[in-house]
Amino acid sequence: MIPKLLLEATLDTLYMTFVSTFLAFVIGLFLAIILVLTKPNGLKPNKIIFGSLDLVVNVLRSFPFIILIIVLFPFTKFVVGTSIGTSAAIVPLTIGSAPFIARIIENAMNEVDYGIIEAARSFGASRFQILFRVMFVEALPSIINAVTLTLIVVIGFTAMAGTVGGGGLGDVAMRYGFQRFRPDIMAYTVVILIAMVQIIQSTGDLLYKITKK
Repeated sequence: MIPKLLLEATLDTLYMTFVSTFLAFVIGLFLAIILVLTKPNGLKPNKIIFGSLDLVVNVLRSFPFIILIIVLFPFTKFVVGTSIGTSAAIVPLTIGSAPFIARIIENAMNEVDYGIIEAARSFGASRFQILFRVMFVEALPSIINAVTLTLIVVIGFTAMAGTVGGGGLGDVAMRYGFQRFRPDIMAYTVVILIAMVQIIQSTGDLLYKITKK
């Protein structure tokens, strides 16, 4: 029973982690592009849009995740039809991670050498080309690091989500390990989570080295 339980919980955790990180990356990339475009010395400066979006990103990043889950219960139920379970957990996981990854991608793109951007402009490159063929490509290694870091952070978030009905390894650790006084199950979940983090970090480091060449 225990191996099957842990396998199902591991698959649920992986499902929540990768789906929510993918959605957070899409949203975060969109937010980062707008921030990079509209910053004071950006390709299309706009103080109102930049200031408003910058504030929203900072506010969402400051929310403790466990509180965010509870605050989003009504919205999650509206979107998914329920506020508990692995699919429901993806909603707060995505919303909680998107501002985090947006800020990291924004910083990565802002660190691109301004001389390269000016060179692209001198060759008549459009804003779209500068963003995606110059800035995004140059920042790709840092963006890979951002995605790797986000995956690891989200794994931690899924454990917290499990304590409030989100499913996955956090749920197993709480219900079977803590509440039923089974330290062996607690130990198994911790080992599995550590293994996940190590695999993701190693894969991210490898991809970083490949893109950095």
